[in-house]
Amino acid sequence: MRELRGAVRHRTLRTGIVEFNSGKSNVMSIPCAIRDVSSTGARLELNSSLQLPKRFTLIFSDGLRKTCQVAWRKGRITGCAFADGPACPDEQAMMYTEIEQARHRQQVGARIRKAREARAYSEAKLEELIGASSGFIALAEKGETEIPLYQLMRIADLLMLNLDRLVAGPAKIDAA
Repeated sequence: MRELRGAVRHRTLRTGIVEFNSGKSNVMSIPCAIRDVSSTGARLELNSSLQLPKRFTLIFSDGLRKTCQVAWRKGRITGCAFADGPACPDEQAMMYTEIEQARHRQQVGARIRKAREARAYSEAKLEELIGASSGFIALAEKGETEIPLYQLMRIADLLMLNLDRLVAGPAKIDAA
């Protein structure tokens, strides 16, 4: 399970439901707050003092169901890993709110802008090098468009960045 901890975690504050069989054919449903989520698991806060079983189902507010296993516990906070492996991109999109997705796009865009300026590339030159249409980099740097993975990989190579750092590294965004 330790190898899964390297997945990019996104801070969130969403409600969810932890569901498990209590042992007597009774299904227990406990509300929880989902504090962090990644493609491999989540960090949950339970308001109940009930001890979770090692395996349970996490139900996101939009209905997505993920089977989980407890990775660690600390008070009311529980770290869990998705038992069926990493979430697919469609599932990941369902795990984040529109606001969270927009914030992530802005952070990636800020990292691209910072690295592009450090390498003295103009927006037009970077667009030419990755084969993108005019204005694409400006939109991407503002977080107003999704950047396909193949273009993110090309941008990371051109700007001499690690792809993981580009997607998940530190960036400061000014509040608009």
